[in-house]
Amino acid sequence: MTRQRLQKLIAAAGLCSRRTAEAWIEAGRVNVDGQVASLGDQADPDSQVIQVDGRPLCPRREPTVLLINKPPGVISTCRDPRGRSTVLDLLPRQLRQGLHPVGRLDADSRGALLLTDQGELTLRLTHPRFDHAKTYRVWVDGTPLNTSLQRWRQGVSLDGTRTRSAEVRVLQRRSERTLLEVVLLEGRNRQIRRVADLLGHPVLDLQRVAIAGLRLGPLPEGRWRHLSRGEWQQLLDQGEPNGPCA
Repeated sequence: MTRQRLQKLIAAAGLCSRRTAEAWIEAGRVNVDGQVASLGDQADPDSQVIQVDGRPLCPRREPTVLLINKPPGVISTCRDPRGRSTVLDLLPRQLRQGLHPVGRLDADSRGALLLTDQGELTLRLTHPRFDHAKTYRVWVDGTPLNTSLQRWRQGVSLDGTRTRSAEVRVLQRRSERTLLEVVLLEGRNRQIRRVADLLGHPVLDLQRVAIAGLRLGPLPEGRWRHLSRGEWQQLLDQGEPNGPCA
């Protein structure tokens, strides 16, 4: 293997994102052949000993990326201090080691969630500078006026900061509720529910159906599937965005 930057090797091993790896290097937690590494150093893992906190770096030969259809009531974390069921509980025990959720989906919501051991993929899908869209099907109470939907599209103020522009379209109207498709380029805490409440149309049901082009499809609720490298590698191959962070 050719020499690569240490933060890239650490992220590829599934320990953390590149940004976190850079912080570890600056803190003196990374050694190469017994010498404390500096930010910008490169190494060849096939011929050099790389250690993080004194432990050898062991790159994973086969990256794991899972798409799971999270049911409502399940927590999007690796563990819960209150003893509630987490997304890892939906997997076979032998598959859980090293996996973490990519972002969050609140407990009351359901649908697409990724689990992986790839820190770099997690960074790509969670950092706002990469502008990866997430698509939701949302049942809201009542019949929102076009003016209300336009406010949502243009952005509303949450915690003193305006939300980014969103795609919002009506898929179905019934007498007392409306089905919307909402596409976001950001993911603030309970954002869709809070915006819907602000506009006077509380969420009745929220399902995420796609993450950065990875669609949930017919996957049953509570089930999961392995994603092939061809499905997710393109997300890593994309170059850095040109503009400043949004």
